[in-house]
Amino acid sequence: MSSATPIVSLDTPKSTRQIFARHDDLDSASSASKQDTQRISSAIVYCEANFGDIDGKTANGLIRRSEKYQILSVIDSEKAGLDTGMVLDNKANGIPVCGDLADALAHAETTPDFFIFGMAPSSGMLSKRERALVLEAMSYGMNIVNGLHEFLNDDPVFAAACHAGNVEILDVRKPRAKKDLRLFSGRISEVTCPVIAVLGTDCAIGKRTTANIIADALNETGIKTVMIGTGQTGLIQGARYGVALDAVPSQFCAGELEATIVEAFEFEDPDVIIVEGQGSLSHPAFSSSSFILRGSCPNGVVLQHAPRRSKRCDFENMAMPTPASEINLIETFSDTKIIGLTINHEQMSDLEVSAAIIRYEQELGIPVTDALTRSPERLVDMVLAAFPDLKGGLAAIA
Repeated sequence: MSSATPIVSLDTPKSTRQIFARHDDLDSASSASKQDTQRISSAIVYCEANFGDIDGKTANGLIRRSEKYQILSVIDSEKAGLDTGMVLDNKANGIPVCGDLADALAHAETTPDFFIFGMAPSSGMLSKRERALVLEAMSYGMNIVNGLHEFLNDDPVFAAACHAGNVEILDVRKPRAKKDLRLFSGRISEVTCPVIAVLGTDCAIGKRTTANIIADALNETGIKTVMIGTGQTGLIQGARYGVALDAVPSQFCAGELEATIVEAFEFEDPDVIIVEGQGSLSHPAFSSSSFILRGSCPNGVVLQHAPRRSKRCDFENMAMPTPASEINLIETFSDTKIIGLTINHEQMSDLEVSAAIIRYEQELGIPVTDALTRSPERLVDMVLAAFPDLKGGLAAIA
């Protein structure tokens, strides 16, 4: 991701200002942030019985990467006492798993600025117990970050709690007003840098993590890269450009993504744009991948696959597709090319990952790597092999 923080003024196009305002307003809402604008907002993340698992992907993502919040702890009574880094990646990071809200507050030196709901249940709604817990957090003076499909600002009970506690709720998935939604216009053709989408063979398979690692690796190499978030977790992590596609009316999904990419291109002047994927094009339960392909018109696609998954996530009666079949579907559906495959190493040893990399490279004839366990240089090489003109920029820097 670009290291430069955009400066948004009244001269900035209105649609661009709306994006930044929508995802950054709670930072200024916090009284602590008002007093010290240089201090990153503190937060605890709720992920009861799901941290480290698929439905805990928001909490998992925030532990691995958070530009917007200092994560103090994760709440999950089943893993209380463990280090969050050890749970996710077998590398300690000093951020503990706490048993409950009281434990998390006791661990924090002061009341955290934010309480983040860190799960992504298929229902997209709060349970009665979770409603009570969020209200309790608000009573302590914590702002709420809500990534669910249930918009808490529309609930009279939560609206009253905001007023009573002088706090705010950020409904991350809530789209802009219908009158402001954008249709596909064809302006994506004005984006002259490579646009790379990171798609997958299943949901919750690591697309966002891989997309962030690719963006970071390219930036560190000197290739200016901007990341486009397309889901609630990426936006909560701090993506400067993005839209939660699964909450946008389908007629506007391609247009909203296209407009966001065009804005990022015009504002940042990047060498590469990385677009976070959602779901899977072959998965009948999700449609976001099709909108991402239509709205971003990517020049290339990196495909993420978990070799050890035999069944679809949350759909035990659906077999996983092969990378070859997903590649064929993507390249048939969209005028693009698969530039590489990345491995999700869940339930795999390092030797098994190495064997999978060799096997898929031979089978598919494209570069293959594991973004988390292999050198990020392999991801840079993957991109440069597909877009060799980028090497010219590196030569100029050198």
